[in-house]
Amino acid sequence: MTPGRRAGKSSPGRHLGPSARAAATAEAERVLRQNWEVGERDGIAYEYSQPSPGRYPWQWYWDSCFAAIVWRRFEPAKARAELESLLAAQRPNGFIGHTIFWNRPVSPLRYLFYNVASRRSFQTETIQPPLLAWAWSIAVGDPAEEPRIAAHMDWLAANRDLEGDGLLWIVQPDESGLDASPKFEQVWGWMANGKLGFPLLVRRNRRIGFDARRLRERGRPLLCEPLVNTMWSLSLQALGRPSATPALVERLWDERRGLFIDEAQPGGTRPDVLTWASLAPLALPDLPEEIGRRLVEEHLLNREEFLTAVAPPSVAASEPSYEPDGGHGPIRRYWRGPTWVNSAWMVWLGMRRLGYEAEAERLADGVIGAVVREGLREYYDPRNGKGLGAVDFAWSALVAEMANPDPGLK
Repeated sequence: MTPGRRAGKSSPGRHLGPSARAAATAEAERVLRQNWEVGERDGIAYEYSQPSPGRYPWQWYWDSCFAAIVWRRFEPAKARAELESLLAAQRPNGFIGHTIFWNRPVSPLRYLFYNVASRRSFQTETIQPPLLAWAWSIAVGDPAEEPRIAAHMDWLAANRDLEGDGLLWIVQPDESGLDASPKFEQVWGWMANGKLGFPLLVRRNRRIGFDARRLRERGRPLLCEPLVNTMWSLSLQALGRPSATPALVERLWDERRGLFIDEAQPGGTRPDVLTWASLAPLALPDLPEEIGRRLVEEHLLNREEFLTAVAPPSVAASEPSYEPDGGHGPIRRYWRGPTWVNSAWMVWLGMRRLGYEAEAERLADGVIGAVVREGLREYYDPRNGKGLGAVDFAWSALVAEMANPDPGLK
């Protein structure tokens, strides 16, 4: 099935049968196989799923983790190869960058926006949500048996746990994976992703090596963010290390609002724009049940916020910054309203674990229906499922996880 081709009639909110689920799963496999990239650089072999050929040719950290989770269904060897390629890019100190430029250098234009030391850089100097150990545990096996994963986690703890409480801090909005989410504008202002000043933020941070501790010493903005720390806690638990979930609850849970809210330093600012990241901890198996139920019942199933015809939007429908169709400005701005399959999958995991089976199935049907109609797109309009952004987008293959749930993964 090619993007935009209608493989069958379906509508948001209608229960979908086996044929739609089979079609969505087949589309997931088709895109992963089509996007598979194989090569060698400086004697190092690599294999990974391009997020979208043409627009995103390189290896992105969390994209590869999501792709590997789905690859285990079709060809487990490729799941391992995907994650092994991330580890092949690892520096001796354990660091793995946000983006790895295996097959070509970053372009002059993208250099302005990409967190690299130079145009010749092999990878970026910044991180993405650290789900490698968790993805390995799902797609490959026990991450404790791979010492390079432990080294990666050690680097993160040493360089990003700035307060010693077990939580990570990010130095730029794009380290969250949520790029131009409007919640970051209250922290970075006109230098946030999607703003004209973002290249200046990149250049300023480049001068000091994107070093979180040096930024802190200079009084520059840093953020403790729920999605990043959800992934961090999942990976810690997968590795057999103490969970970060209690610290996440202690620091970022807002009892009055019933949400997880970012904390910025210096100053302790708590951005109040409501986005799906406030619900991301639903994916944590050790999240206190009463908190999980509040997230679901007060927000995820709230028609004024996150309950839409397809799946939860990336920004609550109640927010003035909500742009469900992806926006129309001159600068491409992500995560400002459309539905993304990875975020839908994460909250779907929590809904199933907490026993909201009918609601979880409705969410899954919304995503499956959008994929059957539109193909694997980068994101979708949460109101009608219209496909938006890049075509043949690899991590949207996570639809296969919802079409054919793994009973062991909750």
